[in-house]
Formats: sequence, C-alpha cells, structure tokens
Amino acid sequence: MAMAGLYRRLLPSPPAIDFASPQGKELFMEAIHSGTMENFYRLISYFQTQSEPAYCGLASLSMVLNALAIDPGRKWKGPWRWFDESMLDCCEPLEKVKARGISFGKLVCLAQCAGAKVQAFRTNHSTINDFRKYVMECSTSDDCHLISSYNRAALKQTGTGHFSPIGGYHAGKDMALILDVARFKYPPHWVPLPILWDAMDNVDETTGQRRGFMLVSRPHREPGLLYTLSCKHESWIGIAKYLMEDVPLLLKSESVKDIQKVISIIFTSLPSNFEEFIKWVAEVRRREDGAQGVSPEENARLSVKEEVLRQVQDTGLYKHVTEYLSSANSCRRNITTPNNGDNLPKLAASVCCHGAEILFGKSGSQGYCCRETCVKCLEANGRNPITVVCGTVVNGNSEQGVDMLLPSSESSSTCHCSGSKDHIWLHPAENDVLTALLLALPAETWSGIKEEKLLEEIYNLVSIENLPTFLQEEVFHLRRQLHLLKRCQENKVDEVSTEESFPLLPRLNSLPLKERHFLAKL
Repeated sequence: MAMAGLYRRLLPSPPAIDFASPQGKELFMEAIHSGTMENFYRLISYFQTQSEPAYCGLASLSMVLNALAIDPGRKWKGPWRWFDESMLDCCEPLEKVKARGISFGKLVCLAQCAGAKVQAFRTNHSTINDFRKYVMECSTSDDCHLISSYNRAALKQTGTGHFSPIGGYHAGKDMALILDVARFKYPPHWVPLPILWDAMDNVDETTGQRRGFMLVSRPHREPGLLYTLSCKHESWIGIAKYLMEDVPLLLKSESVKDIQKVISIIFTSLPSNFEEFIKWVAEVRRREDGAQGVSPEENARLSVKEEVLRQVQDTGLYKHVTEYLSSANSCRRNITTPNNGDNLPKLAASVCCHGAEILFGKSGSQGYCCRETCVKCLEANGRNPITVVCGTVVNGNSEQGVDMLLPSSESSSTCHCSGSKDHIWLHPAENDVLTALLLALPAETWSGIKEEKLLEEIYNLVSIENLPTFLQEEVFHLRRQLHLLKRCQENKVDEVSTEESFPLLPRLNSLPLKERHFLAKL
C-alpha cells in the first residue's frame, strides 16, 4: 500500500560525506586532533530539528543562541527560559516565516533583537578566503558560531534556500561540517568548502540579494540593562521616522539659540504612544521564588542597573533635561513617570500583569488583571535595602503573586514602603528615559544646528567618548536598535554589507568640515 508523504532523502555523495559514515567519522577524528572541532561540542549539545519545513533559519538561530548561553529573558515552557523557534518573532511574523521562510537580512535582525553580537557578510562583499578564515576562527573556539545561508542545488540536494550552522572544519581536506537542521531530510554532512561557497554565492530571488554567512557571538554583557526599544506597538514606525528623519529637519529649519530650545523642539512634537516605543527592562519574578529574599544574581543585576542609572544622572545632558521638564513650558504628556506616588501603582500593576503572562505561560493573554499592589523593602547583603513592588494578579479562578524589583537612584537614600507620603525617586523616571534617548540619537541628528557654539556644546553633551563604560554600552545598544528599526521601516533590512553591519557612526566625509572635529569623538 502506498504511503503518504516522504521519509528522508538520500544524501547526494559526492559532494557531501555523511557524518556518520566511516569516512565521515575519520574526518571527524582528524579534525578533533587538529583542534578545529571546538565549536562542535556546544552546538551538538543544542542541536535541534526545525519544527516547520520553512523554519530552517529560526532553528539555526535558536540552536546557536542556546549554545552561546544567551538568556532570552522570557519563558519558554513552565519556569524555563530557553530559545525556541516560536519565540523568534520580533522582525518577521511567524505566520510569514512558516509560509515562505525568512531572508538572510531579517535573520540578522532577529539575532540582534535576541541579544547576540552579529557580523553579517554577503558573498558579493566578501571572498572565499574570508569565509575560510571565519570558519577556522569559529571552529577553534566555542564562543562564536557561524550560520551559512546557501542554495541546496549547488550541493545536488533537493530544495533551494537553506540555513544551517557550521559545526567544524577539516583543514587538511578543506571541508566544513554542516549541522543540517532539516534532520528529517538530510543528516549532518561534510562538504568541500569551495562548493559551499559556491552554494552561498547565489542570489535569493525573493530579495534580489546574495546569500552569505553570519558570525554570531555573545555580547560583552547583556544588552539593554535599563532600556530597550520595542516594535511591538503599531506606532513604532512613525516614532522611528520622527527620531531619525524629522528631528534633524526640525533642528535645521528652526532658529535654535540654546540647549533648552533644542530639547523643547524634540520633546514638544513627540508622537503619541511614545512610551510604547522605549521600554525599561524590569526585574520580575514569581513571589514564591523570592521566599529567601534577594538572590546573589538578582542583587548583582540590580547593582549594575543602579550604576547605569547613576551614570545617566551624572551626565550634563541629564541636568538640562531635568531643567526643561521642571519648567512651566515643558510638555510632559508622553512619558509616564513613577516618581509620582499616584503613577507607581499603575505602572507596577501593568508590569506585574505582563510579568505574570510570561512567567506563568499566558503570554499574549488578556486574562490577567492586577488586584492589588504594595511597596515593601528587602534587605540585601552589602547594599542598601531593595524596593520591591508586590502585585497580586488574577486570571479566572487562579491567583498569582509577582514581585518587581526596582533599582533606585542615589537621590533616594532610604527605601520607601507602602503608605509613605515621601517623594519617591525610583527608576524609570522621565528625565532618565529622555536623557538616554537623546544620547542614542545618531550623531548627524545635530548637524543642522547653525549656531556653531551651540553645536559644539551639544556635541560635548552627547559625546560617547565622555561617557562611562556601562553607559556607553547602553547607548550603543539603543543606537543599534534605532538603526535597525529604521532599516525595517525602509524595507532595507536585507541590505547588509561588511562595511555596515549596523554602523553606529556617520560617514564623516559627507558632513561639513566644521562638524567633523566634533563628530570624530562620537
């Protein structure tokens, strides 16, 4: 009786050599002795089969992210945080990926959104020798991994475009090990590196761009310790356009004489729902997980958050933003601040509900509501007491307790508990958020200011060179996100090249001579 469907494919050999064949095993052992299989062990520990026929890109990326031990910061199943294909949806809806796959550029975008450091190379901006060098580099280390985007036809395999990680290299035979994530179709296999290069040196008909490869590694620290940009709300396109395109034009067209006028021009015209665009990264946990107080890991993360917050508040720009927000003419409608005692419970209720959705497996659900919140203090070893907002959230007949741990600025020397009438200086405040946003704007934003002394003053205030290390990295993270969102807004996310790879700095040669001196230190 005829059976429906397909059961695997015969691996075309040559050019490929089955990893489990006698010859494949011999190549493996020789490569181990040569030291070019170091990345294999991490990757094989998290090797997975793509769950959908078009999920090869998502499976490759989730496999690499888990191998790099990058924390997704959100729940997979039960209490576990773990990268799964279903969680990789920030750059392309899963329904679209399921129907037609994902492009090279958008997979790069996805890796960036997931918190990885990415170097992307298309074959028309690289060479086979570059590719060989990077394959060797990743194969002799376990802290970077290479994902290849290639056309199966060049390997005499069925199908067209495909993604898979490279799990090792045999230098003597010049062969790369492909850990094919379509394990229902082909097993892992060795292929000659020149033939794999030819398979990558192929135009993706859906984008008109060459395929290529990407190096994925861990960042020096977790990105977005305090702030992150979100494209979940539909207004993000308009906000990104305003920040990247409209603000430079406004500053160029208007007569600007001082810093306060610059800040006023930018903040007065902020689009509505702006608070949906720049988010603060909250520390949320189940209440039962905090039965023993504050863990060393939580304590360490809060300490770093507080240090970044202190560095924001030590900048000269922060003082100007605070002065503007304190003035009678400021427009404060767009950023919600918890400094006001009436706003903190509302903010806490929203965060606790969202935290409950993630922690208890109801992400995207509208069923959770926060019945009550209270503010209390927890003692922590070697530091001031920690402010904790406790929320009780309900979903039908179930009730869950969620804690939100708040970093505090140095302006708050004591912990403010429930019922306190004192003014509470807690993160995130509008002046903190807006200062970070101004620092993250591209350097060319200010180039249209005609007053030379004012231009110099602005550049000194926003200079990355003048910022402490933690704040530099926070600003770099936001700048990368802004640049990436602008690419998405322009449908140019597939235009990735070796020269760009999401640049943070402007092209100095395109700017007037008087501005290059100031921009050089940005």
